[in-house]
Amino acid sequence: MAAGSEHGLKRIVWKRIQDTIIADCRKSEIWKILILDPFTTKLLSTCCKMSDLMAEKITIVEDLYKSREPVPEMKAIYFMTPTSKCVEAFIADFKTKPKYKAAYVYFTDYCPDDLFKNMKLYCAKYIRVCKEINISFMPQEAQVFTCGNPGAFRSIYSPKSQDKRKTLEMLADQLVTLCATLDEYPGIRYKKDSNMDNARILAEMVDNRLARHYELDDSGKKKEKTQAQLLILERGFDPVSPILHELTYQAMAYDLIDIKNDTYKYKSRDGSEKQAKLNEDDMLWVKLRHKHIAEVSEQIPKMLKEISASKKQPDGKITISNLAQMMKKMPAFRKQMTEKTIHLQLAEDCMKHYGENVEKLCKAEQDLAVGSDVDGVKVKDPMRTLLPVLLNPYSKYDKIRAVLLYIFSLNGTTEENLHKLIEHVKIEGEPEFIQNWKELGVPIITTPSFFSRKPTRRDRNQDETYSLSRWTPVIKDVMEDAVENKLDTKEWPHQSECPAAWNGSGAVSARQKHRASTQEDRRTGSRLIIFVIGGISCSEMRCAYEVTKAVKSCEVIIGSSHILTPTILLDDIKSLSKGPMESFTIEDEHNI
Repeated sequence: MAAGSEHGLKRIVWKRIQDTIIADCRKSEIWKILILDPFTTKLLSTCCKMSDLMAEKITIVEDLYKSREPVPEMKAIYFMTPTSKCVEAFIADFKTKPKYKAAYVYFTDYCPDDLFKNMKLYCAKYIRVCKEINISFMPQEAQVFTCGNPGAFRSIYSPKSQDKRKTLEMLADQLVTLCATLDEYPGIRYKKDSNMDNARILAEMVDNRLARHYELDDSGKKKEKTQAQLLILERGFDPVSPILHELTYQAMAYDLIDIKNDTYKYKSRDGSEKQAKLNEDDMLWVKLRHKHIAEVSEQIPKMLKEISASKKQPDGKITISNLAQMMKKMPAFRKQMTEKTIHLQLAEDCMKHYGENVEKLCKAEQDLAVGSDVDGVKVKDPMRTLLPVLLNPYSKYDKIRAVLLYIFSLNGTTEENLHKLIEHVKIEGEPEFIQNWKELGVPIITTPSFFSRKPTRRDRNQDETYSLSRWTPVIKDVMEDAVENKLDTKEWPHQSECPAAWNGSGAVSARQKHRASTQEDRRTGSRLIIFVIGGISCSEMRCAYEVTKAVKSCEVIIGSSHILTPTILLDDIKSLSKGPMESFTIEDEHNI
């Protein structure tokens, strides 16, 4: 297995696939074809490699929707989402002239009865296995998952949406498969909001579906609640974190560099075009992604020097045996050098942007977000902080981000002031970038009767921070409060409760047999799962790792419909004014 898949969600998902699909395949010695839809293609590519499949006698991987040559002597494995489009494509493979000898069918989730009946009607004699394996989420990282559904943002928050409930139901189904894959039956809480109701509705849907799922469990026993909590909240709870310029490596790279589908394209020293995947197969990426860019820029050149030095022979003597040793080590050296060169290039790209304009923007953004300057002096007139940004030739998106931070710092502004700001940024033709935040329950216009209480933040004055990285995402407060059992029940009502013994700080309930010896095992004792409706940022993903590392006895897992960059979020916000989208399925996806 790939190095990055040896821990966390990816490992768990791959093991589930091995225990179901692969285990059934092993019973037959014949080489097989694997047929996937776009969602399952992406799902498998996150947690295994072609060599892993080949080792399991899967010789060809095909696209369900594309025209394929019949191979009547081979058996086919279909791994797909239970949608009418997938089922129709499957039926077409067998209805008139069968393309394959037999079919092993695996659905990511519950297959509706009408689709199942259709399959039975036309293909019963070819189907050897038909199972639902409960994995309809994407294991993005060790502690991060998505639902692979960026379109959910518009479906849930657009006032013109016609499929909001259907989208929430789909997200609820996906969350149930996450819990089932983790073998958790969590207590569920949601963030109460006087303006928005999506978190409450989703919490209720997940709770009902989980109860149904665990009643129908194959073992015949009703599953008890486990030592886990699921918290559901909406994007509007913290509008600041996803639009700030962040200076930690992953967040900065995804914000400033054009990285699509986790692929970084760059020019090597000789001018040739190259590309690199930024994922958990690259252990250097895992090591560096949450560090501040200042540390990254310092560490990579040091690492390169260390590797170069380690290749030289200390006494200058060359013997057959040490030559053999060097030859053995060369592939590892090459790999190490390549990895470090990629990150040297990426860090340099980030620093180039930082030197051009990000450094100046960061000071204003941090002062507006935190409400005080680097010396702790309160910002009395936010407009004085904003003005230099508006008067400088920054990009439209940078100016919009600064204007939004100014408005958020005041909890909204007047109609007249908003009009002036829109003119300043020259977005008179597209004021939706700013105005549409109201659809997320974020105050943009204040009225004399409007009163909004800013959440009280945890005191982090003792934390060591860089002067341009003083803001801490609100989600980190939530995680720490949840782990310490300090969440206010009025603000965070229980949709359903887990056993009273749950205490993320390390208490183990009497039902658990023993205190696990390894950190990995111990974490399974108490999991905190957080789901944000409307997208999560890289800085919020980082918080899950930071809190897990600090607490050790509780693993924090965070997820959403998709992952945001500031540009993606601003474009999503603007798009809320558009008319209803054509209905989408879980497979339609663009990724950061």
